[in-house]
Amino acid sequence: MQSTCSAPILPPDIHGVRRLEFKALGTQCLIKFRQEDEEKALRFAADALGWMGGFEAKFSRYRPDSMISQINAAAGGNWIQVDDEMEHLMNLADDLYRRTKGILDPTILPLLQVWDWKTIHHKLPEPSAIDAALKKTGWEKVERKAGSVRLPDQGMGLDFGGFGKEYAVDFLARMARQHGIQDALIDLGRDIFAMGGNGAHPFWHIGIEDGNQPGQCWGGLGVSDRAVSASGDYARHFTHQGVRYGHILDPRTGWPVSNGMRAVTVVAPSCLEAGAYSTAVFVLGPREGLQLASLARDVEVCAQSESGIEGTRNFGRWLVKAA
Repeated sequence: MQSTCSAPILPPDIHGVRRLEFKALGTQCLIKFRQEDEEKALRFAADALGWMGGFEAKFSRYRPDSMISQINAAAGGNWIQVDDEMEHLMNLADDLYRRTKGILDPTILPLLQVWDWKTIHHKLPEPSAIDAALKKTGWEKVERKAGSVRLPDQGMGLDFGGFGKEYAVDFLARMARQHGIQDALIDLGRDIFAMGGNGAHPFWHIGIEDGNQPGQCWGGLGVSDRAVSASGDYARHFTHQGVRYGHILDPRTGWPVSNGMRAVTVVAPSCLEAGAYSTAVFVLGPREGLQLASLARDVEVCAQSESGIEGTRNFGRWLVKAA
């Protein structure tokens, strides 16, 4: 997983919107923003790309020298010293684990390794391998003390993929504000934060992808100063002996989610919240998931399953006609 250290900013369009495209955290990224001053625009782009490179180098489990890889390599052994930023992310992980009733579990790495989505699935993993991986998961097993962390069992491992991109989106949005930018759309692999408007409207237009017809949208959102995140298995799944298996795992069972869900879209004050609840609702299913989301302040959810589309009471306030 590598990030682009430099990328050209496209000239502003008729609405004054500049585009910065790059790859990071294993996905395609896009920042749209309005800044008339060329020098200030270039400075923001350089700072954003620089921070992304440092963030990925520290928190990517695909980097053998990253801090998270050092923690994983020491599983079952010594304590590993961590800095304030890692401490902060682990505090966030703890909060999200509790908020989602254990669905967002950063210790899911052993299960991700059993379900290797980078290979073609000619056969399912052995149940015994899934059971063995399950025994190595559980955020409550992680041992922490000020400035250090330890994974007590050999084979345990952390993966911040469940909230790392969302954290980065929120950070870049704050960075844009610090650079005096009022209108911006931060999009890291469809984890999004929208600030201000797009120059033509006082909001940004974001499509809602149809989980039953990938590549098509059934509706659109008009959002400003809100985050949007979507979860779905419509793009990454396979069929084995007539049964469909998606890439989103249920950490309680170790198996892919099989509750009929196709896609979940969440609008929330932060991308961290939007991403956490989109995953939780997808795994828990519409009834339990929407009930959980209804307890969160200013979090609105739309869940699409095999049987239809339903959502929280105020999700409709963000719907707009296609741009």
